[in-house]
Amino acid sequence: MKKSKTTSLFKIISITALILGIINVICNYNTTPKSKYNKDTTEIAGIITNCTKTDYNYQITIKGRENTIINYSKEFKCKLGIKIKATGTLEKPNTNTIFNGFSYQKYLLSKKINYIFKSDKIKIVNQNTNILYKLKNNLQNRINTYKSKNYLNTFILGNSKNIEEEIINSYQINGISHLLAISGMHITLLSSLILLILNKINKNKKLNYIIVIILLLFYMFLTNFSPSVVRATLMFIILTIKNSLNIKINTLYVLFLICGLYLIYNPYMIYHIGFLFSFIITFYLILFSNLINKYKNYLTKTFIISFIAFLASLPIQINNFFSINILSPLINILFVPLVSFIIYPFSLLALIIKPLDIILFNLITLMENLSIILTNININIILKHINIIFIIIYYLIITYTLYQLNKNKLKGLIILIIVLIIHTNINYIEKDPTLTMIDVGQGDCLLIKLDHNKGNILIDTGGQINFNNKKPYDIAKNKIIPYLKSEGIKKLDYLILTHGDFDHAGMAINLIKNFKINNILLNHKNNNLEKQIIAKAIKHKIKYKNINEATLKIKDIKLNFLSSQKSSSENDDSLIIYTKIGKQNILLMGDAGEEREKHILNTYNLKYVDILKVGHHGSKTSTSPELIKKTRPKISLISAGKNNLYGHPHRQTLKKLKNSKILITQKDGSVKINLNTGAILTIAR
Repeated sequence: MKKSKTTSLFKIISITALILGIINVICNYNTTPKSKYNKDTTEIAGIITNCTKTDYNYQITIKGRENTIINYSKEFKCKLGIKIKATGTLEKPNTNTIFNGFSYQKYLLSKKINYIFKSDKIKIVNQNTNILYKLKNNLQNRINTYKSKNYLNTFILGNSKNIEEEIINSYQINGISHLLAISGMHITLLSSLILLILNKINKNKKLNYIIVIILLLFYMFLTNFSPSVVRATLMFIILTIKNSLNIKINTLYVLFLICGLYLIYNPYMIYHIGFLFSFIITFYLILFSNLINKYKNYLTKTFIISFIAFLASLPIQINNFFSINILSPLINILFVPLVSFIIYPFSLLALIIKPLDIILFNLITLMENLSIILTNININIILKHINIIFIIIYYLIITYTLYQLNKNKLKGLIILIIVLIIHTNINYIEKDPTLTMIDVGQGDCLLIKLDHNKGNILIDTGGQINFNNKKPYDIAKNKIIPYLKSEGIKKLDYLILTHGDFDHAGMAINLIKNFKINNILLNHKNNNLEKQIIAKAIKHKIKYKNINEATLKIKDIKLNFLSSQKSSSENDDSLIIYTKIGKQNILLMGDAGEEREKHILNTYNLKYVDILKVGHHGSKTSTSPELIKKTRPKISLISAGKNNLYGHPHRQTLKKLKNSKILITQKDGSVKINLNTGAILTIAR
């Protein structure tokens, strides 16, 4: 009777904790917690809990009045556990300025970090570290002497930042990147291994379990309390206590309790993709454990586990990567045992027996090469970003699919396949064309997406100039391509490059290498960058054409390219486009200056325009009073980087445009306009 009451009480506590956690998430969604620091704070202090060296600086995480990341560009001997004092300025982390994009700010909130501190001076206050940090420092120093240190850091310390970007990309494409995260599988393997050794030495099983729990708690500390490690460790502890007391508690309620407590402690964990993967996949694996246990054959069971994990992660994959690899469950059959039973255990052994490092390194090289080969045979489908209603619908269908499979029926799977087919072709249903000014910093990039998938046109690509010999930020890979995919766009019918300046065409080559493009249009005069773009287009068998005055007809719309005079200025050679799409008259001015504007006004009888893409990022050399008087734009779009060196947009230009709705990327982020209704959607910074 007592056990029954204990079970019922545990259920009530678990469900209550989960409900309170969900309420906490809802109440704090899209809010920012109050910081203990004043925005004018110039000095902070704390204990170093993490340290990463990049190509440009040190990223030092400290635990002080609150968790803070310090960016420090000078040389610094970073040691975990020491107390430091830093002087500098607080900055808000970057948020997403691209629709459906990754928000670094929200990710840091999941780690209870409100600010990044840009420091010019760091002083060590106390060199002494506690025993835990001494052990972690010694372990880190040992790992750094290994040839396979990148993967030892991954599997032992939960840090995969130093694995090559190409390799990480291949893991993501193949749907096996979850194997790099320390998960329940790793914790089970580790705890089983420790218990096996302890049981050989000592017959006191209770004491052995206590030792394992202490070691797992230390492991949580080593991995900086990674959500998957915390979940797996707490589940092990609670289930161990449950078994020792012989209490019947469904494992799902244990998961509910841990998830609820996590969200009560930090509601912003909802922004942590590792948290979402860990808890949602575990939930489905527990819920459909009967389906898994039906099969005794190891390969079949591995496939079923991989298939359930694949379905459970589907909405998360869609909204973070905007594509899925249909072959992922099959690929996992190969990689799960390779990592679980060979590479991960070998990592633990190599940490103790260093000569095994060379064997581990060769195994890792084999895994990496295999992953790269498999990326060439993937079946990747692009899926548009979905809102919360469709996420719920997806999970209802996924649950129904697995429920039907548990009854040996395929009805649910057929429904899911139909939904995926509809989803991947959703753009054929959309009736409104749109224009998006994509925030690419100091540059231009516009996407015209026609109704019913009639065509997708990208005008310019942006391209940040390489200052201070830093590795240039890949706008194509990190912003443009993810946004195209999030819109369900599989290919560009046209890439139009208005002129050859780097801030307009700098990412064209990267875009060509990583996305399907049918046609490229350039202006009549090609500089060195444009010649490189043409060479890359030829290599990838993409049609290209130099144009001056022309009309491009795409289904039922016309893009009119307004002619230019011969000019020594790259800006004045910009392609200028006038068009009507939906119910909006649109004029896109490239980087043309006032002389080119005068030529256009004298040559063409321009009517009023609804949308004007302001020339040359709103500089004072463009957007003459005559142009404004003639076109009377209702909406003026200006693409200019935050705190840019040129002072764009100029206050005189803004004054001239005061009678229109002015939208600037440095203030509004990306801007999306419905070309039928004129409705405007922005991402405010």
